[in-house]
Amino acid sequence: MTRSDNRRVTLSLALAAIAALFLADCATRRQPAPPPSSVTVLPSALAADRYMSIAASSALFAIRASEMALERSRSGALRDFAQSQIADQRGISGQLAFAGRRLNSLPSAMLLPLHQSMLDQLAASADFDALYRRQQVRVTGEALALHRAFASRGISPTLRPVAAMAAPILAREAAQLNAL
Repeated sequence: MTRSDNRRVTLSLALAAIAALFLADCATRRQPAPPPSSVTVLPSALAADRYMSIAASSALFAIRASEMALERSRSGALRDFAQSQIADQRGISGQLAFAGRRLNSLPSAMLLPLHQSMLDQLAASADFDALYRRQQVRVTGEALALHRAFASRGISPTLRPVAAMAAPILAREAAQLNAL
C-alpha cells in the first residue's frame, strides 16, 4: 500500500468512527414526548416558550368556552362566572402578549390540540352546563398550577411577573367554580 492509500484508509476509518459516534449519540438522546393529555406536566425549570404556549391556549380556551356559555348556559350563576372569566382571561392574555413582545415571542392565537378537543366536545354537548363547569374546573386548576410553577421556577424574568399576576386571578376563579 502506498502512503496515499494509507491516508485514505485512515481518513475513511476516522470518518466512519465519527459517524458511528454521532449516530450513537443520536440514538441515546431522548425523543420529544407526545403531547400530554393534561397540561400540568411541569419540568423543574419551565421554558418560556412552553409556558407561553400553554398559558395562551388555556386563556383562549377559557374565553371561547365562556363566550359559548353566555349563549348556551341555562344557569345565571354560570353566565355570571363566564362573563367574569372572559374579562379575567383577556387581561391575562393581554399581559402575555405584552411580555411576549419584549421577548419577541407573541402568544399563539391557536388552541393546543387538547384545548381544541375540549372546546369541540363542549360545542357538541347536550348537557352544556355540566360539561362547561367540569372543563372549567379542570382547565382553571391546570392553569393555576402552571402559573404558580412558572412564577416560582420559570426561567424568564420577563414572564415570571405575568405568572405571579395570573395565579391569584385563577385561584379566585377556582374558588368561584367550587362554589357553583
